[in-house]
Amino acid sequence: MTIVKTRETGAHPSPALIEKIGKLGEEAAKKGAMVGMGGLLPTALGARARLANGKITFTDGPFTEAKEIIGGYAIYDVGSKKEAIEWTKRFLEAHIGLWDQELEVEVRQMMDDPSKGC
Repeated sequence: MTIVKTRETGAHPSPALIEKIGKLGEEAAKKGAMVGMGGLLPTALGARARLANGKITFTDGPFTEAKEIIGGYAIYDVGSKKEAIEWTKRFLEAHIGLWDQELEVEVRQMMDDPSKGC
């Protein structure tokens, strides 16, 4: 799984960037590597749930205190971390010249067997 992090500036991806990312996703899907992907709407439209001291609380967005937010994700079904990193590199390369905000992408392996715990 890749988790795309950025600052929330209100900037929207251009149609050219959306098309480029879409084509990359289609290519990954045709190769059997893409399970799913998507961008997230602004935090103003979301909520945050928290469990602390046995109490559950909810806070509506926006999350102005956050230095960075999760802006999107992709779930890959690949054979190695190296392959996941290669798809991530291509995703970031697609942004060059089309997105001027700094991006950071976390590449994380998903748990295959929930019985083994987190």
